[in-house]
Amino acid sequence: MTYEIIFAGFGGQGVLSMGQVLAYAGLVEKKEVSWMPSYGPEMRGGTANCIVIVSDKRISSPIISKFDVVVALNQPSLDKFESQVKPGGTILYDSTNIINPPTRKDINIVPIPASEAAVEMKNTKVMNMIVLGGLLGVHEILSFDSVMDALKKVLPERYHHLLPLNKQALVRGKELSTAAVNA
Repeated sequence: MTYEIIFAGFGGQGVLSMGQVLAYAGLVEKKEVSWMPSYGPEMRGGTANCIVIVSDKRISSPIISKFDVVVALNQPSLDKFESQVKPGGTILYDSTNIINPPTRKDINIVPIPASEAAVEMKNTKVMNMIVLGGLLGVHEILSFDSVMDALKKVLPERYHHLLPLNKQALVRGKELSTAAVNA
């Protein structure tokens, strides 16, 4: 199975980290992976996105223009990438930050209030892990255990005390996406 995903939002929302964790988790599971970040010179507050491909077979090119999944953390990203989801694909978005939801009828639309849930968890920095958990709840791309192993590799050791909180965020995201799909 191959998943072609774009994560998009503002710099500082953890967009690139989310993609990097997923790519590392793919390596943990011995998958073929590609992680291609893109961000403006503004970084924090500017636009950022990354394309992640996770596959059981060789990846021919990391440069793609149509995606199986778009993960949008803000309105400009949703507006830009909604049209680039393949028919039958998925848009998963942070419903806390998006005023105008997607309108396409040929794709799966999964709104999750990730920013709101991060506030409830008393740490807004886990919003991206809530979203990643939501993605894993909709598409079983990789296991939670692999994602946790990847987090240990991606997070500097001085932040390893936050691993349990990140795991809670992943679980919360899965709960939110499951509720959205079943609504």
